[in-house]
Amino acid sequence: MFNQIFLKIDKYLPLATAWLLVSALIICSPSLVQAQEEAEKEHEKLILENRFPAAATCRTCHPDHYREWSVSAHAYAQLSPVFNAMHATIMKQTNGTNGDFCVRCHTQVGMNLKEAEFMSNMDRHPTSREGITCVICHRVDKDYGKVSGRLGIVEGDIFEAVYGPTGNKELKRVITSGEYNINTERGKSGRAIHTDVELFKPISTPAFCGSCHDVNLVNGFRLEEAFSDFKTSPAAGKGTTCQECHMGKEPGKKSGFAVAPAAIVGGKPTTPRKRTNHMFAGPDYSVIHPAFFPHNTNASAMATMREWLTFDHKAGWGTDAFENNVPAGFKFPPRWTAKDDRYDARDIINENLKLLKEIEVQRLQVLQAGYQLGAVVVDRADAEGIKFKVEFKNAMDGHSVPTGFDAERVVYLEVTVTDNNGKVVFRSGDMDPNGDLRDPHSLYVHNGELPRDKYLFSLQSKFIVRMVRGGEREQILAVNYSPSALPFLRPSTSSTILLGRPVGARKHRQVIPPLQSEWPKYEVTRSELAGSTGPYKAKLKIIAGMVPVNLVDEIKGVGFDYNMSAKEVAEGVLAGHLVVGEREITLTKGRFTSDQAPSAKTNKLGSE
Repeated sequence: MFNQIFLKIDKYLPLATAWLLVSALIICSPSLVQAQEEAEKEHEKLILENRFPAAATCRTCHPDHYREWSVSAHAYAQLSPVFNAMHATIMKQTNGTNGDFCVRCHTQVGMNLKEAEFMSNMDRHPTSREGITCVICHRVDKDYGKVSGRLGIVEGDIFEAVYGPTGNKELKRVITSGEYNINTERGKSGRAIHTDVELFKPISTPAFCGSCHDVNLVNGFRLEEAFSDFKTSPAAGKGTTCQECHMGKEPGKKSGFAVAPAAIVGGKPTTPRKRTNHMFAGPDYSVIHPAFFPHNTNASAMATMREWLTFDHKAGWGTDAFENNVPAGFKFPPRWTAKDDRYDARDIINENLKLLKEIEVQRLQVLQAGYQLGAVVVDRADAEGIKFKVEFKNAMDGHSVPTGFDAERVVYLEVTVTDNNGKVVFRSGDMDPNGDLRDPHSLYVHNGELPRDKYLFSLQSKFIVRMVRGGEREQILAVNYSPSALPFLRPSTSSTILLGRPVGARKHRQVIPPLQSEWPKYEVTRSELAGSTGPYKAKLKIIAGMVPVNLVDEIKGVGFDYNMSAKEVAEGVLAGHLVVGEREITLTKGRFTSDQAPSAKTNKLGSE
């Protein structure tokens, strides 16, 4: 822009005078300065795109892959405000010595670009915000094994080779056939594509997933063990892979793969072949503005993230109901003053909300593949009291449930017993006003305002830290700040190989191994039944969420991205809780079972 101004005034003024005038314009016009800054940012994006192509670039020929990935947990990995704040809190508690340990799994591009370990996602390079994007898997040429996310990505623009499970036979056909309008030479016009696909067999093996899905801290602390968990499972013994259950037709089960074109080039599909699902449905879900996630090229083209933050989608902007009743004198933010823009923005929001509903169904399917209710055994049910137990099953053979980041997964059994009039006489698995279970991490339980739920059945593992003067205690984050006034993260001073863990902290796992069950027991006393009459009914619910609200409280001190408050984050977390299985029985002495399969439509496992 400044060059254009200079050329115009240079016709009439000497060179030095012209530059002085331009300098004055820059000083006096903030908008021109902003325009120059934006131009420089766009130029930088182009340069970095030649090192790490964005998923939006790959979308040109792989629209179906892009759509699936855009709403996946991989695509959400870096955008998550919970992760960003948790990473920052750990950095703060370790005086920065944790380094890029957490963030390097969530944005390998960002760390390869040497971005700051902690910053707002709104200031990161667009490809960094994409988290586990296309190049993270398809520009890796080494079989790293378990390296906790420290991957070297092969750099290069879109023309450089990618790495995949089938080699380049089909790509060669596309290039040489003359049927596709493509460009394989830099500097020429046309649809640019990568010019080679190198066969990389590890990408189809569980070990490839293990590069990031076994997380071991530098001091020997085993934070996540999904890959190790899988390696000892019946599924691994049969030769089943992670990809078969998590990239197949039915999420969470070995169900075969779809057959479809791997690419659509200029509207023309390539030869159909085995086609994997890139949605990677799991326990995580989005709590951020629906213009940010799922990733949407139309959203990023229409407005910046900060401009989208000013679009009030919850108020109904861009809908007839709102737009036909806008109060006189209502002032919209500068980006959204035009009604047409608000309608276009609403179309983008609706598109993303539809995709979020789709991934929610798949997330439920994954959870239901593992968490199931089995038999209910009633030992006593009379006026003197009720005693019963419930079978909580891990129905799959691939790994324990939960797995991975099991110390922050919320999975529990809600049990409600009512009398003949519907009065509640017993409850376990209910939540405090913050949305936490009534365990020792509940602020209400900690403060003595609510009793601890002594019957609570929860599969959330707990971090245990050792005190400097002996004894142990539970802690929400695994950073052990007890032994030292200067909490630096250091290698262990004793043999972690002999002990199997560092001496300062450990994790008390509360998971269910593959194809096994737990039997939580419940008792309703005579005094609790006083004044009520039977028959009594028990309503059972398996409920799963992403993280506990107490974690949100633990990490709120560093603030949350996108100007979100802790309350907004917590409400988003609770809104994503799913009823994975549900059942109601009449409590009479005996054993009760149900053979009805889980239903994604009703969220029920059946009733007796």
